[in-house]
Amino acid sequence: MGGDDFLSALGSLTNALFLIASVYIYIALLRQINRRDREVLATDSRFGVAEVALATFLIVVFGFSSLGASSVQIARLRTSDLILNAVVSIGIVLFVVAFLKLRRFDITELTGLAKLSFARTFITGLVLLIFAYPLIIFADWLTARVVGSGSSRQGIIELFSGSQSMEQRIIIILLATVVAPIAEEFIFRFFLYGVIRRYFGRSIGLIVSALLFAAVHAHLPSFAPLFVLGACFTLAYEWSGSLLVSMTMHAIFNAITLLALAFPGTLQP
Repeated sequence: MGGDDFLSALGSLTNALFLIASVYIYIALLRQINRRDREVLATDSRFGVAEVALATFLIVVFGFSSLGASSVQIARLRTSDLILNAVVSIGIVLFVVAFLKLRRFDITELTGLAKLSFARTFITGLVLLIFAYPLIIFADWLTARVVGSGSSRQGIIELFSGSQSMEQRIIIILLATVVAPIAEEFIFRFFLYGVIRRYFGRSIGLIVSALLFAAVHAHLPSFAPLFVLGACFTLAYEWSGSLLVSMTMHAIFNAITLLALAFPGTLQP
């Protein structure tokens, strides 16, 4: 066996072991969650009929918007489209917050925002994201094997790659690493998952929220990896009891993705 063959075999073995470790970590998280008392998340016993109605409305809206979108449309994404999407997302978050405030919910308590220190939140999110990567990469590889090896890059990735101005890149970075993690984690992990979990259990809540998370990105080649990513975010939130953990994972994931595009020679072997 030549040197190149040996290194290739060693790399494949390392990747396989990393994937096995990732599966083990997330199965361990799931087992710990299942061993806990069912009231680990405060939302479980408090979301009522009014929250179900609002969640149903949002699910219908997201469903129709996903069906109406296409990969061709996303590929032609403009900065103004991103800003509009961000404004809509922020508007939804503010509406849900106001709705829950009127219902006398304590948002800080429900989301676990004050549960962990900054350092613990960051380290937990980083470690869980590291072990989520092999699962995401495997889902991406499996998708390429099943539907073909075409480009799986989303519209925002194409826009960032083709950007010629620093202002445009700064806007994309802020939207991807600040606005999207906060808005999407609040909507999908906290509210929708919380409502579905309350009435249908963790498994259905995890699957439905991850499906919606993947669907709203409206890019079929990325659907499976995004579903896995969303499921990992949900497990991280459920296990830690803090939405900041999944927000941190989301922000770091988006930051690494953009960093890899900005400095491909540095981050790629």
